[in-house]
Amino acid sequence: MSEAYVEDGVQVNSGQFDGIPNREAIPKIIDFFEEKGIGERNINYRLRDWLISRQRYWGAPTPIIYCKNCGAVPVPEDDLPVLLPEKVEFKPHGRSPLNDVEEFVTTTCPKCGSSARRETDTMDTFVDSSWYYLRYLSPKDNSQAFDSETVNKWLPVDQYIGGIEHAILHLLYSRFITKVFFDLNLINFNEPFRNLFTQGMIIKDGAKMSKSKGNVVNPDLITEKYGADTQRLYTLFIAPPQRDAEWNDRGVIGSYRFLNRLWNNITGFEDHFKNVPDTEIQHELFSKETKDLYRYINITIKKVTVDIEKSWSFNTAIAAVMELLNMVVDFSAGLRDKEFNDEVSINDFNVLRLSLETIVKVLAPFVPHICEELWEILGHNPSIFSVPWPPYDEDAIAADQVEMVIQINGKVRSKLVVPSEINEDDLKSRVMKDQKIIDNLDGKKIVKTIVVPKKLVNLVVR
Repeated sequence: MSEAYVEDGVQVNSGQFDGIPNREAIPKIIDFFEEKGIGERNINYRLRDWLISRQRYWGAPTPIIYCKNCGAVPVPEDDLPVLLPEKVEFKPHGRSPLNDVEEFVTTTCPKCGSSARRETDTMDTFVDSSWYYLRYLSPKDNSQAFDSETVNKWLPVDQYIGGIEHAILHLLYSRFITKVFFDLNLINFNEPFRNLFTQGMIIKDGAKMSKSKGNVVNPDLITEKYGADTQRLYTLFIAPPQRDAEWNDRGVIGSYRFLNRLWNNITGFEDHFKNVPDTEIQHELFSKETKDLYRYINITIKKVTVDIEKSWSFNTAIAAVMELLNMVVDFSAGLRDKEFNDEVSINDFNVLRLSLETIVKVLAPFVPHICEELWEILGHNPSIFSVPWPPYDEDAIAADQVEMVIQINGKVRSKLVVPSEINEDDLKSRVMKDQKIIDNLDGKKIVKTIVVPKKLVNLVVR
């Protein structure tokens, strides 16, 4: 070889592991070590030196006293915490302002009682912010840092949301301090947060928004012109929350137009909501258009529910609501001039009513102000936030089904009837549970899965 091979390779000169890709070999080698009793799995944590000493006013004072006779002496526990003085003069001389506060610096040695000087360095604020979630539960307790019984009941934190800049420092120190408390038997968990979600940044004119670059968007101006809901909707719709997003002023206008379209569609039927009886929906009276709308209502509820609860994909949840509104606008055009004096027309209108109520309910977390207004126009009281989240009808979603051919290496081995809108992951899961496929895969390894939507799935095996 003329140069180093830097990609993932395969095991060589490794006995029974020869020829196995490195990533596959690692767990197998560990298994081998454990079987032979010569090694075991272990997780190693790497924590760099943490320089916590700072020459600043703001921060927890370092509890050390310097005595000419005794040297560096810790402040006695009974005298903790050391409190910062409030009368401080900040001078541009590059050293801690605490040095100039004589009543803070001058003290006595807790060992010999002679005159001494207090440490003026303060600790990094991460020392405080790395365990705030423990203190939140008993913030007024002056006898201890936190109440262990309360902390063990409520923690660890279910969901942590923060910027990527927290991943290296704050989260690392939080884990470190939590593990120290765990080792001291003060808490019964050794991880502070169950889940981590890091959101992206907003980009404007190709750069991260910052005052120094002058590319900051003033939210007050947008709120004044388009309303707070428009700003909320666009910010959530602009991109997946975990990715950086490019701000576009024209996109704000698009969100504004969508909310206006929703408003106009609901207010245009305001008298009908009062006068057309709100009867139970009868599926046997559905036309094809009514059936399609009813089905898409349920698809939308499921889509928004899953996107919010499982993947935090707010942008795709909002996109699904926009698609539903498109269907509603087309459907409602045929009802504007109708006389609602028969079962079919009343039933059609109540499907329209359901679609608009659904849109308002699922949009309420994103745009609460307009949805509260529209909920009242739809004829409801009390607040929309007093009503439960809408359920969805799986049977209605699966009403349109397709038969999928399941192949192995191009040969038909089974067939499955599935909902036409089934996603790829669910489809693959159903395929792998099919007994005919299980039997035909015995001893074989899947190297590729080819999916042709609404037609076939082909498993390439060897």
